[in-house]
Amino acid sequence: MIKQLTHDPIFLSLISELATKEDLQVAEDLLDTLIAHKDGCVGMAANMIGVRKRIIAFDNNGTYMVMFNPQIIKKSEHYETEEGCLSLLGGPRKCKRYKTIKVKWQTAEMQVRIKTFTGFPAQIIQHEVDHCEGILI
Repeated sequence: MIKQLTHDPIFLSLISELATKEDLQVAEDLLDTLIAHKDGCVGMAANMIGVRKRIIAFDNNGTYMVMFNPQIIKKSEHYETEEGCLSLLGGPRKCKRYKTIKVKWQTAEMQVRIKTFTGFPAQIIQHEVDHCEGILI
């Protein structure tokens, strides 16, 4: 189900709780909401739809992907960029990102996965993991 976006910076700055199997509906709602905003958005975290759970959804080079409890366990090649966010008013803001990241997460079946991402998908994941940590750009 498509959900309303949260714009409250106080709520968005709270650290999200670990997701469990009971949060599958949250993941579905998050993906539905991301797809509904695909013209202006490439990734979302659950707190953007008002749920403080560590779940992200994003466009991974044309295929939508959902991660439960994502953790960036390695990063390399620092660079500066600008990003926008549907949850925050105003234009793009400067931020620090890494070209290559290694991520550990769980699938909807709670199976652990580890994968290296580069380029734009890596940037999107970093932005959404920041959301889970209560970090706003």
